[in-house]
Amino acid sequence: MEKPFLMSVEDVFCLQQGRIVMLTGRIERGRIRKGDEVEIVGLGGGATARVADIDASHVRIDEAGADMNVGVLLRGTAADAVERGHVLATPGSISAHACFAADITLLSEEQGGADVVSGDRLRFHTRSAAVWGTVTLHGVDVVRPLHGAEVTVTLAEPVALEEAQPFAFRLRGRAAGSGTVTRLPR
Repeated sequence: MEKPFLMSVEDVFCLQQGRIVMLTGRIERGRIRKGDEVEIVGLGGGATARVADIDASHVRIDEAGADMNVGVLLRGTAADAVERGHVLATPGSISAHACFAADITLLSEEQGGADVVSGDRLRFHTRSAAVWGTVTLHGVDVVRPLHGAEVTVTLAEPVALEEAQPFAFRLRGRAAGSGTVTRLPR
């Protein structure tokens, strides 16, 4: 069975006086074909659209697969309805979440790691999305550099997430650590 299509949106371009929108990014998995229906997921997305064309290095192609950098042209989608951080996917294959459980590990102090306590607002980076979130620690009062913890993260906006998905986070504008999604609400 073929894996469902998934592509992180890196950039959005408006073509032909706004009648066509091109979403650029790297295909993480699956295949996409001209004429396929796709869903825009995360950051308030949720619309579906039909693929009008696929652009690979300024050459129009009928199909693209995993690890290709492409532009996906969608007709009838407003340019302001899509932004960096959205995910383009096979409809129903992935959903957006604003809360999740995770295991995190902090960097060393020399690399930018600093103490993290419950209630800290961190900047979470997953795929091409960057969203503010609040962390709640489980079983400890503070996480020190080079240590890890189980946490619950509550994001300001829902993003497309899957279990076992890696992410990074920043604290006070500096890289602070990384983590892995362990559980999503059902």
